[in-house]
Amino acid sequence: MKITVYGAGAIGGHLAARLALGGADVSIVARGAHLDAIRANGLTVHTPDGTHHSRPRASDDPADLGPQDAVIVTVKSPALPSVAAGIAPLLRADTPVVFVMNGIPWWYFDHEGGPHDGRRLPEADPGDALRNAIGIDRTIGGVVYSAVTVTAPGVVKSEHSNIRLFLGEPDGRVSERAKGIAAIVEAGGMTCPVTPDIRTEVWSKLVANLAGGPFAVVTRLGVRDTFADPVVAQACLQCAEEARAIAAALGRPLPPSAAQRVVSNTMVHKPSILQDLLLGRPMEIDTLFTLPLALARLAGVETPRLDLMVALAKQAARAEGLYPPIG
Repeated sequence: MKITVYGAGAIGGHLAARLALGGADVSIVARGAHLDAIRANGLTVHTPDGTHHSRPRASDDPADLGPQDAVIVTVKSPALPSVAAGIAPLLRADTPVVFVMNGIPWWYFDHEGGPHDGRRLPEADPGDALRNAIGIDRTIGGVVYSAVTVTAPGVVKSEHSNIRLFLGEPDGRVSERAKGIAAIVEAGGMTCPVTPDIRTEVWSKLVANLAGGPFAVVTRLGVRDTFADPVVAQACLQCAEEARAIAAALGRPLPPSAAQRVVSNTMVHKPSILQDLLLGRPMEIDTLFTLPLALARLAGVETPRLDLMVALAKQAARAEGLYPPIG
């Protein structure tokens, strides 16, 4: 199967390596020094199960790669408009596109079945760019757990062995196309269930992103160090419970353990949104923070602690010129 990973940074690089191990014919869309290094030396991914080296085709121009059997999009949400503008050369009439993203995805309410079924989310897809360029019929949702960092151009490090990728169709089908992609990922050493309820997986991860991310941005510390202070850990737990309340109000109830996991995490890993802040890169504030709180208002859920922490995280981003000023 010919698969292109669109946006092969840390997460994308790790997935590209797993796909290559699983037997796929892998290409990547990347840019800058990372692209130059992969072209010259290939892609190296250090993981607890070994060091994996591959030589995928690599370009910053999708037209160089040609039509694919599947595309996996792993860019951060601020880069999605550029994906919409550039993805066409990769697509045949039947090419599925998997969005492996953090936060609320642009397709969230398509085929959702609840009172907000079909609602558009311009915060996640300004001007319907993705909807028009790719469409909901091609789209597969993805949620990944893989604490990874680009340690040097062309080199990615994965920090834990509990890696997994969930795939799911927006309409709840367990489709053959999703199972085909999952089989390759699993052959490459990463667990990859195909779920009939991808939105619950979105919220299961988002509880941690939404509750823990603002604290990490404010403290500028990794997960373990952020929650070493019991007062901070308790405040984060309260935020996680508010996030659970949003999910429940939207028809995706999660067990209490989903909140407890946020503060019991002992990894030294710095969340990706903190990595972006420290490196001066565009931050996923709107899809990770702003949009979930907008959905809280839509569902009638009060979130005073999350409101405060998200406001503080935005102030930290503004101080670095990475988020628009108030007004």
